[in-house]
Amino acid sequence: MTLVDHSSYQARRSSDSARTMPKFGSRRERTAQDRSMSMSATTNSVRAVLDQKRSPRPSIGAHLEGRGSPVSVRTHTRKTPIVYPALLSRVAAAFRDRIQLVDRAKDGLTYNDCFDGREAVDKIAYIIKTTDRNLALLLGRALDAQKFFHDVTYEHRLRDSAHELYQFKTKIHSPFVSGELHGGSDQQANGSDQESPAEEKADNDVVSNQDPLPSGVFTLLTDCYSPTCSRDRLCYSIACPRRLEQQARLNMKPQPGLSKQISKESLGEPKSGGFWASSVPPEIVNSVSDKEKKRQEAINEVVYTERDFVHDLEYMRDTWINRLKDTDIIPEGRRTDFLAQVFWNLHDLIAVNTRLRDALLKRQKQYAVVERIGDIILEAIPHFSPFLSYASHQLYGKYEFEKEKSSNPAFSQFVDATERLPESRKLELNAYLTKPTSRLARYPLLLKAVLKYTPDDSPDNTALPQAISLIETLLQKVDSEIGKTENRFSLVQLDQQLVFKQGEEVNLRLHEEGRQMVHKGTLQKRDGDLHVYLFDHALLFAKLVKNKQQEHYKVYRRPIPLELLTFTAAEDVDGTSRRKNQMLTKKASFSKDRTNNSISTIATKSENKGQLWIRFIHLGRKYYDLVLWAQSPISHKTWLDKISMQRHVMQERSTIFDKVTLSEEFFVGTNKVNCAAPYHEGRRIVYGTDEGVFISDLRDPRQIPVKVLNLLDVTQVDVLERYDLLIVLSERQVITFPLEALDPTDSMAGLKRAKRISSHTTFFKAGFCLGRALVCIVKSSQLSSTFKALEPIDQNVRGRSKPTFRKLLQGGNDTLKPFREFYIPVESTSVHFLKTKMCVGCSRGFEIVDLETLDTQGLLDPNDESLEFVRRKENLRPMAIYRIQNEFLLCYDEFAFYVNKTGKRSRKEFMVYWEGTPTGFALHEPYVLAFEPSFVEVRHIETGLLSQVIQGSNLRLLFADTPPSVPSYYGNPYPGGYEQGMYMNGGSPTSQTSHSSFNGYGSPISQAVGFPRSPQGLVRDEILMVSDDRVYALRTAAGPQRHMSDNISMTSISR
Repeated sequence: MTLVDHSSYQARRSSDSARTMPKFGSRRERTAQDRSMSMSATTNSVRAVLDQKRSPRPSIGAHLEGRGSPVSVRTHTRKTPIVYPALLSRVAAAFRDRIQLVDRAKDGLTYNDCFDGREAVDKIAYIIKTTDRNLALLLGRALDAQKFFHDVTYEHRLRDSAHELYQFKTKIHSPFVSGELHGGSDQQANGSDQESPAEEKADNDVVSNQDPLPSGVFTLLTDCYSPTCSRDRLCYSIACPRRLEQQARLNMKPQPGLSKQISKESLGEPKSGGFWASSVPPEIVNSVSDKEKKRQEAINEVVYTERDFVHDLEYMRDTWINRLKDTDIIPEGRRTDFLAQVFWNLHDLIAVNTRLRDALLKRQKQYAVVERIGDIILEAIPHFSPFLSYASHQLYGKYEFEKEKSSNPAFSQFVDATERLPESRKLELNAYLTKPTSRLARYPLLLKAVLKYTPDDSPDNTALPQAISLIETLLQKVDSEIGKTENRFSLVQLDQQLVFKQGEEVNLRLHEEGRQMVHKGTLQKRDGDLHVYLFDHALLFAKLVKNKQQEHYKVYRRPIPLELLTFTAAEDVDGTSRRKNQMLTKKASFSKDRTNNSISTIATKSENKGQLWIRFIHLGRKYYDLVLWAQSPISHKTWLDKISMQRHVMQERSTIFDKVTLSEEFFVGTNKVNCAAPYHEGRRIVYGTDEGVFISDLRDPRQIPVKVLNLLDVTQVDVLERYDLLIVLSERQVITFPLEALDPTDSMAGLKRAKRISSHTTFFKAGFCLGRALVCIVKSSQLSSTFKALEPIDQNVRGRSKPTFRKLLQGGNDTLKPFREFYIPVESTSVHFLKTKMCVGCSRGFEIVDLETLDTQGLLDPNDESLEFVRRKENLRPMAIYRIQNEFLLCYDEFAFYVNKTGKRSRKEFMVYWEGTPTGFALHEPYVLAFEPSFVEVRHIETGLLSQVIQGSNLRLLFADTPPSVPSYYGNPYPGGYEQGMYMNGGSPTSQTSHSSFNGYGSPISQAVGFPRSPQGLVRDEILMVSDDRVYALRTAAGPQRHMSDNISMTSISR
């Protein structure tokens, strides 16, 4: 065991390449007496440290004076480390729990779940409570020496640098059976498809993704074994860890102790090619400029690193492939296939890079001063395709290697023995398997160094930029392929580990082509941690459950489709002063046609666990909300950014309808808008509110709505333009007004021309049936409904004399004449005009009424057994019926389906289950829209697939094709007061479109052929809705109509 020379410790710390502390494997040879002697004096102090309660984490800035600061001895009391710093296992556990893992890019490649060297040193210094970064670096290298983590390129040990990236050593779970693994690659090497029992067992076993923690004692941080040692007296032991501190405290000159022995433990870099200046005669070196010397050194680095790279490839071929090929360590039946999967196209890489190496060496031998190398590189780049194939398969190769190592003891012994060979340079096989990918990423760096010192008149000044550009383009493809491979591997792996609660199974479709895992991480709840996964279509919460043999993820709550996700979060997480109930709100611009994604602001209860909270809300029938906490401000911001960005991506891909603001912050307070109707070709809107009737001219966006009728509780309005007639339902009275009588300057003037048609009215409906315009007035109770169908009188025929006030009260009527009157002994909620008949929505379902004979019959065929699910459903509310060519789309408040003219179910494969509780419907072919208080779901009428979701607050349908039959539902279908205060302080509702369509998914859905529109100008295309104090028109987005593929959205999954 190597002892430490403390007298030379200070000088040693100034170098980034300070020697690594030796392994402590020899400590097992010490006797029990030695162990007792070395630890007897430290028992009390260790217990004091272990018994100390972990204090809240302070800022690391409070403990670090600055990176690279000189060594100084503190005279004040040292702060208590979080764990006993001399035990590597405890430091390792604390480090792994606290280090932040993120995806980072280096040399054009993206590495997942990594951290940089500066963060590692920061975290270790914080754990052991030291300001000495070199001491923390030494401790980190002691962890590195036991392969606790590694450089992403396996090229060097831990460095205190933000430019060096590191990853924890992990083992891969088994997400594939053998056939799936081979099928997942673009090409397959020749080999046997036979699968051994050992391989089947490995496929079924789940291997832990965390290796055992490092073990050992870091002697620099142990207490002295001498019972008489103290901080104020010089210890007699020359190896005392406190000796430097004691000498400084006593103003003594450091005395040399034990002699220093240089540690030979390192990653064993391959022998370098030396310097160019030492490989050519001195007169040549002296004959060139300093800039040319640097250029020749850069060229020399390209040459000898290429030679070393080929040497590493040949090492894998000779030491691993050839030795395994000639032995029975791998069973013969799958030996060839195993070698092909692990090493893939290694022989192709050797061939390509051997030619490149030979060409570079030949050029260097021909000319002492190499004039150019760009032509050689450009000639080799077209043959670099094996790099792309190798990189895309690298993860599968690592999986096969780990699987065989864990299931085959003979192979495991072979691996351990081979990695200890001198030619292995103490590097594990994974380090060599990574080299082809990292070598490709290193080419641009080496060539840029050459280009930096290349003269303007050199041929390389043109060739090298071309080579760099080509390689960087290839690197982008490589990075993309690696990302796709890792994404697919992670998704399939997670899918096999998910466990749902009984009865709550959901098919997340993680195997679908193009599915992406956008982000993953850990968020905290009050009683533990949750693993959260953000996919391109959903958000998943799961809890890790481990046992001795395997680990799985138990789904904590039902996954949230991104279409139905809204969330709020803490505001100003970096601020020093924070208040409870703060929210992060991005107000959308309502002056534009398209409302951008925003973070909905939702009333949040006071939380006591911290300010880094995020509240997730699942909208719709499966409503729930969940508050979780991030571990750091960086993690908190990352989650918010990732979710917002993914929702924005989905919105851009799936926008079918845009929200256009018609009125904002006008209908507020008691003047709540209840209904609306467009007229004058959609250029004017008439609104019905609690305080009267208003008209808005959309041709002047600056003009606010003007009150034209002073009425109360207006719940329905409609305009029959051909008859110059406004129909109003106010205080349960149906009243008509000539449009010409409406005076924007006097809201009382129009009342003089009023005609009362009916009183005690529940609702009315204007439409077109039997070739004529009709207005149906309905008086409904729980036991019966009375219907009066009236026909408008042409304005050239009806009387024009102004009625007296007395005649108004008597309900004089010369604007509508009776057509039919009938009675149904059930409560009715809606009326729908068909071509020759009228359909009534009532408690018995849809009833068809023949207006000529007044015969009534149920729409659904009672002999159709496939409709039994409708008849068995209680409290089912029929809401809308639409004729689609020769069939009828029936929309209830829970589902929708098709029937034919005889009432039998058609398109039995078509079935839509609404995500929310609709209060109104609209048809805009080829889409049907269902409105509920928190969102609008847009579905394709041919497939039923969800195409878009438009989120909002207190949404109500005001007008669609013809006005809704009954006033919009104002109730709150969600428990826990969800709707109340959903958007605080006038916060803007969001238009979240979350059903995305990917290129190449499915076949294009042809647009449905629309049935002919009714004449007389009764059918209008506008769709109007209100959200809080804003009135919107939904209009089709610019550009081609888009539709959704079934594999994109979770909400397309049948229940």
